[in-house]
Amino acid sequence: MTKLNKRAIDGLAPLSHRDVFAWDGEVRGFGLRVKPSGVKTYFIQYRNADGRTRRMAIGKHGILTTDEARDLARQRLGEVSKGEDPSAKRRAARSGMTVSDICDWYLTEARAGRLLGRNRRPIKESTLDGDEGRINIHIKPLLGAQPIRGIILADVERLHAKIAGGRSTAKSRKRDRGGQTRGGAGVASRTVSTLRSLLGHAKRFGLIEANPALGVRVIASNKKVRRLSRNELARLGSTMERMEAEGEHPTGLAAIRTMLLTGFRKMEVLGMQRAWIHANEHSVFFPDTKAGQQVRVIGQAAIDLLVGQAARDSSPFLFPADSGDGHFIGVVRVLDRICARTRLDGVTPHVFLHTFASIAAELGFSELTIAGLLGHASRGVTQRYVHLDRSLVLCADRVAAEIARLVLANVSTDQRDAAE
Repeated sequence: MTKLNKRAIDGLAPLSHRDVFAWDGEVRGFGLRVKPSGVKTYFIQYRNADGRTRRMAIGKHGILTTDEARDLARQRLGEVSKGEDPSAKRRAARSGMTVSDICDWYLTEARAGRLLGRNRRPIKESTLDGDEGRINIHIKPLLGAQPIRGIILADVERLHAKIAGGRSTAKSRKRDRGGQTRGGAGVASRTVSTLRSLLGHAKRFGLIEANPALGVRVIASNKKVRRLSRNELARLGSTMERMEAEGEHPTGLAAIRTMLLTGFRKMEVLGMQRAWIHANEHSVFFPDTKAGQQVRVIGQAAIDLLVGQAARDSSPFLFPADSGDGHFIGVVRVLDRICARTRLDGVTPHVFLHTFASIAAELGFSELTIAGLLGHASRGVTQRYVHLDRSLVLCADRVAAEIARLVLANVSTDQRDAAE
């Protein structure tokens, strides 16, 4: 009997009329089952203290590697040698687990990097912070005490309705990253999405038989997407020029101008490092973004701005903090002061992304090209060989130049010289 490995397992073909079993030659009692459907699951088989044969699934092949499954098998079989029955323990745990228990399991496993998100990477801390807020503010207070085995789709829809109706679900009125206590349609939809996701992970790992949140209906969003008009961009640029002359924070102003000229997200700009800028290739290399590692194309006007910014400080960050080794964090306060002076409402850093895309569309560029510039494409030119795609460079140049014409029209000669 040979040791199980990926090559041997990938070569196992399912049979239409019965399960196929393969046993490991290194750990006695550790094996793999292939269902007629083709699903391959690692398991252990043992005799409990009563002499009865028990079989317990460890996890699916593809989610676990063979070595990971073998290590788990050793742990469980070690429990058997001490007189324990891990299969019975699991059944008991399942029957007594509440929604709160599942939520705690999810946060613990995800923060340890053992759960993978949609991009097959560990779930980001920022995502988990939001999930934890929604769990603590909404899910646990309304649903947490209920046994998970008794939850049905109707319970999840009632949860959604209560949050959408503005029901206060936590004692504290403090705002959390997971949404405001007062609820609302948007908060309700995000909360149900979090619950559906964490229950999906629990099902994949065998903690529940089915995901009761699948198929739940949520209120459709009709939120209007805010974009800046050309007139608003010109007003914003003029106000920034006046406020810069009056002593407004130069780093905050530079970060805002960079967001406008690139369509980058707020934290992509603030966390940007000078070593990531490749001026000759019209690109910025991001080791990590919402979509993973990316190379993003930027226009010449943005490059000029960033090159000038990079020469101002010895920090690795293009937009350094006023003190310490980190990056600047006060850009929202700067933007609020600018918008109050300009009398513009509803402007956030994310509005700049929509504005960039809107200008690109007005200039006649395709949705695919615009998505590439914004980093929305999961495959293709934004991931590899981006410097070879001239259409992206052309689009970035024209959009950045158009926005610069409106926003930087009155920038002083000294500032232009610094950028050059």
